[in-house]
Amino acid sequence: MGDNASMEKRTDLAIEVRESFPQDDVEVSGVRLTTDTLEQGKITVTTVEIMNEHGAEEMGKPIGNYITLEFTEEADSTSEAVQKSLVCKLADILQDMTDRLVDSGKKHCLFVTGLGNRFATPDALGPYVVEHISVNRHLEENVSETGGNVVCAVVPGVMSQTGLETGEILGGIIARSKPDLLLVIDALATRSVRRLCRTIQITDTGILPGAGVGNHRYPINQDTMGIPVIAIGVPTVVEANTIVLETMEEVLQREQFSEQEIALFLEDISRQAMSNLFVTPKDIEAQISQVGGLIAQGINRYSA
Repeated sequence: MGDNASMEKRTDLAIEVRESFPQDDVEVSGVRLTTDTLEQGKITVTTVEIMNEHGAEEMGKPIGNYITLEFTEEADSTSEAVQKSLVCKLADILQDMTDRLVDSGKKHCLFVTGLGNRFATPDALGPYVVEHISVNRHLEENVSETGGNVVCAVVPGVMSQTGLETGEILGGIIARSKPDLLLVIDALATRSVRRLCRTIQITDTGILPGAGVGNHRYPINQDTMGIPVIAIGVPTVVEANTIVLETMEEVLQREQFSEQEIALFLEDISRQAMSNLFVTPKDIEAQISQVGGLIAQGINRYSA
């Protein structure tokens, strides 16, 4: 059943937007979907490429590439082999995007920023990753000898802490330090409980902080920052309304209600259900540590 405007489920994941189209609509004009697997199917790699303005309008997202790495339901995300495979793939994706966005024939200055509030665990992914990456801009002479990339990083905090838009802070730093590429890490929202902290999205289109939870901020992309932007995000919250609707839909389908009856019932429920309430896993601190550590390893491998 397609999404109804009154039953809109918030998500930052391009793969979920693509999945919201009717199943019999194999192709969405202007959008290319490709899927691969790693580690005998334990990791799914999905690329959603939005190729033109029509695709961007259909998807409600900018033209560009959205690559998703997901642990499948049967995968043990603590497996060393599975984790190593994900880290290597993440590093490869970052390298491929970098080669397309900037001059691949030279060493790069990479500016990493972790968005979010370090004191609110579901929103602490960005700060956690930055704390675990290797920065070396202050040792640039030594970097030149090893041939690696120059890396600097900052955690800009949130507006309630600084009184400034994150984009204003980053723009000022970029103007002064002149990096070649901005890498943004942030927590996202999903419409699927199974994707919480088990999915990583990498995109070359930048990011709109807070969009998934209805708190739109200043966009961070090449147009606003003046340099290419790669964004890495992990869904850490799901709207409570979504959980209610999905649970009720499953129950009604088992009871063999018609699609029309289900649609009418859910539309009525959605008007009465919880809004602006988001749910996160009870072990969110451990999950942020795990997935944040994997992202940091991938960045370190890519930038070395």
